[in-house]
Amino acid sequence: MTPTLVLVGRPNVGKSTLFNRLTHSRDALVADLPGLTRDRHYGRGSFGGRRYVVVDTGGFEPVVRDGIVREMARQTELAIDEADAILFLVDYRSGLTALDREIAARLRVTGRPVWLLVNKAEGIQSAIAAADFHALGIGEPWPVSSAHGEGVGDLLEAVLARFPEAAEHDLEGSTPPAAPAPRIAIVGRPNVGKSTLTNALLGEDRMLVYDQPGTTRDSIEVEFERAGRHYTLVDTAGMRRRARVDEAVEKFSVIKTLKAIDGCNVAILVLDATDSVSDQDAHIAGYILEAGRALVVVVNKWDGLPADQRAKVKDDIARRLGFLDFARTLFVSARRGTGLNAVLPAVDAAFRAATLRMPTPRLTRALLAAVERQGPPRSGFSRPKLRYAHQGGVNPPIVVIHGNGLDAIPASYRRYLEHMFRAAFRLEGTPMRLQMKTSANPFEPRGRPGR
Repeated sequence: MTPTLVLVGRPNVGKSTLFNRLTHSRDALVADLPGLTRDRHYGRGSFGGRRYVVVDTGGFEPVVRDGIVREMARQTELAIDEADAILFLVDYRSGLTALDREIAARLRVTGRPVWLLVNKAEGIQSAIAAADFHALGIGEPWPVSSAHGEGVGDLLEAVLARFPEAAEHDLEGSTPPAAPAPRIAIVGRPNVGKSTLTNALLGEDRMLVYDQPGTTRDSIEVEFERAGRHYTLVDTAGMRRRARVDEAVEKFSVIKTLKAIDGCNVAILVLDATDSVSDQDAHIAGYILEAGRALVVVVNKWDGLPADQRAKVKDDIARRLGFLDFARTLFVSARRGTGLNAVLPAVDAAFRAATLRMPTPRLTRALLAAVERQGPPRSGFSRPKLRYAHQGGVNPPIVVIHGNGLDAIPASYRRYLEHMFRAAFRLEGTPMRLQMKTSANPFEPRGRPGR
């Protein structure tokens, strides 16, 4: 079996730093700020040929009954319920606290094996580092340093020894699905309903949802399956205008969001139907387009809007986001679940278009048919000659056109060709790139004439 190791502890004890070390990554945001992690963050790691799953959680305060801290505690409780082993972190530098005692009391009744990790104990003798924490009564303390790696290897060896050896096929990884799994990034401004949409698509309260902008701070990946199809969903932090981003944590959140867009196959741009399309919406859409990612536009909070306001929203989208006319626009309510059945089919269609392989003969026939229908405008005394086309890449699709005098083709004719290629190959939901390759003139001198 592949064990699930859940990291639990009060805020700012080093859980995310240990998560990054155990997963050999930098996926979790790390900063000297309590409460930075809020959602459950999953990752995979291996040690000594054994694989495991690690779950990072937010600062655990089990006795808080309301507010966002309570929602964070609920996410931690859900992670504890699915744990095979709990790694309970305390802070040597801060010493034993009342909150540590409350968490220990909660973990005693879980029935799960608990490992008490005394973090930030680099350079300290084990007996001295562990002395105060025996009072928690949940096992022998393990002094470690998540930042420097001290004691982490011995800890993993002891934790993994409790679980059966993985079968050979488990070490090699599970059999990959027949079709490639689309990687989907859900992006948009703060408080438009990205996490609510993520939970609705997953069918569970996987992401923390709270009526406060900036609730999600990190990019959280979730793998799931629907109707035999595998997906990876990435919920991202809301992106505000650069002038309003003043906290260092928020700047890192924006960077993670931009990386999520660059690393996805399909982006879902979430808009708020109760608010007008803003410059920031257009800016995010422009970044997706510049990155060349396939796109589905989801207009959230559509329920309850009067007919005149719905018409205004549609006009606003057509006017402000007209450059996304290749993408499908869906009108949904993530909170009530209406309109969501169309989201994943639209993602599948956009992914198919973005990764479609277009044979050279078909591309060339589509090119010649477009030229026969409407030739390129003259440039001076000559007219550009378009001879053949082939595919130069996917996600986004790149079409390379060869001919003579192609440098003179105007942008309007490029748009015409793009439209014709889209119609010929049904490329809905993805941007595309046209590259012009002008053949060398055989009559042009290639060097300086000799004397």
